Amino acid sequence: MAAPVRSVLPVVLLGCGGVGRHLLRHIVSCRPLHANQGVAIRVLGVADSSSLLVADDLHSNGFDDALLADLCAAKSAGSPLSSLLARGQCQLFNNTEARRKVIDTASVLGKTTGLVLVDCSATYDTVGMLKDAVDCGCCVVLANKKPLTCAYEDFEKLVSNFRRIRFESTVGASLPVIASVTRIIASGDPVSRIVGSLSGTLGYVMSELEDGKKFSEVVKTAKSLGYTEPDPRDDLSGMDVARKALILARLLGQQISMENINVESLYPSELGPDAMSTKDFLESGLVQLDKSIEERVKAASLKGNVLRYVCKIESTGCQVGLEELPKNSALGRLRGSDNVVEIYSRCYESAPLVIQGAGAGNDTTAAGVLADILDLQDLFHKTA
Repeated sequence: MAAPVRSVLPVVLLGCGGVGRHLLRHIVSCRPLHANQGVAIRVLGVADSSSLLVADDLHSNGFDDALLADLCAAKSAGSPLSSLLARGQCQLFNNTEARRKVIDTASVLGKTTGLVLVDCSATYDTVGMLKDAVDCGCCVVLANKKPLTCAYEDFEKLVSNFRRIRFESTVGASLPVIASVTRIIASGDPVSRIVGSLSGTLGYVMSELEDGKKFSEVVKTAKSLGYTEPDPRDDLSGMDVARKALILARLLGQQISMENINVESLYPSELGPDAMSTKDFLESGLVQLDKSIEERVKAASLKGNVLRYVCKIESTGCQVGLEELPKNSALGRLRGSDNVVEIYSRCYESAPLVIQGAGAGNDTTAAGVLADILDLQDLFHKTA
């Protein structure tokens, strides 16, 4: 028998790609668990890059589970949200109309039941909506890193009420990196340094190189396993790691921007997207990197070290790139696509707090987003 409903969390989801669809499936599959905990999540709207599907009645129970399942199937098949209109229960808004409806919904529910605006997109375009939602008193949950890595003023605005924002999944999928850092800081223990391998793709690539494999072969294997973006240069550029590093640096109080981070790309500009296609890069560009990477791997090995692609955040600055590290360190022992983060502070000075586990994947990231949503439940109106 389900427990009495204590907390109702109305949700509007921005982005129904891989992470967004997995989140909706998690919400549906966890209904019995949440019912036993006295919690109900009501999905009132879902937006993709061009439109917003929203419930007819914002104060209703939201979309039923059958509609959510059909929505996931439709988006997986590449169909537009408009294909679901015949199901009833909902209205469709396009382009600027959709943005206005999100803000109107935030305004209405922010003053009554409350609202969780969840950003699982991969764009900077949601920043304005998120800031408006904050102004309306809504909660915000992010898997999308970009709103937290644009102008510092935008970051400051979004985190101005820290009780109403969660963004654990922006750094390590569902690993408790953000929560650990904030708890240490809140205890009065100043964090002096964070070192992390925060790319499952690059973690896999670097650990495979220890076996004497060629860089080009390892990257192609990673692509075939689905670890890389369609264009592996999106991973090899280091920019995704740099965004995660920037979020952590800002969390430590550093008022910096991407321009302040020293990022080492694993390919030169002459092999970049402006110079050659993805196909040409995979066929003839990657192999040009084999010799230089092999030399660095061997140089590290002669010293008893291994190469890892890491971010290093200290009071003196923030760096992202290849580092030689002892084989027996937490980062040196890293294998496969796991993430590892070492947090140093007064209490964790000689032996850092180490967090390790799966740090990538739609399923894992969506689970982290759901946990963030549930973490906000105490802020919502209790029902009788």
